[in-house]
Amino acid sequence: MRHFLAASILLSLLLVLTPIHAGAQEPAPVQAFDISQTVVKMPLADGVSADDAIDALRSRAVQYNMKLVAHQPLSSELQARGIDSGRLEIFQFCNPEDAYRMVLHNPIFAAYMPCRIALVEEQGGQISLMMIDLDMLIDNTELPPDLKEIATRINHTLLSMMKAAAAGEF
Repeated sequence: MRHFLAASILLSLLLVLTPIHAGAQEPAPVQAFDISQTVVKMPLADGVSADDAIDALRSRAVQYNMKLVAHQPLSSELQARGIDSGRLEIFQFCNPEDAYRMVLHNPIFAAYMPCRIALVEEQGGQISLMMIDLDMLIDNTELPPDLKEIATRINHTLLSMMKAAAAGEF
């Protein structure tokens, strides 16, 4: 009889403390953060045009063996649709061997590929280059030493490409 009473009390407590439906439970609140902290942003230097920056970016990509795998001239497409927009272009770069090694380690890395650098004309007319802050990912991801070296090298390469492009250096 004691076992029955203990089981009844335990069951009653579980029913009181457990929501009736799994969907009835409130989801945990999502922690808000400043999304600008997730990117590296470099304004173009005075006198450097968007076209100069793009030429420098492409030139440095070749120098660093980064293949330009896609270019999305979004502002051209917007203008073709009758939408007046500032300059907006996205460049996607990749070193296929490095990408393959990263994806072999963890297929989730494919979602971060290829590496993107965006050229954005902001509301006030300032043109900047932007990319995801890879330091943030590298510092917070368990990677074996060889893959950490690849990720660090790719990050350094992309930052070097952006710096050269922002300065208009070929």
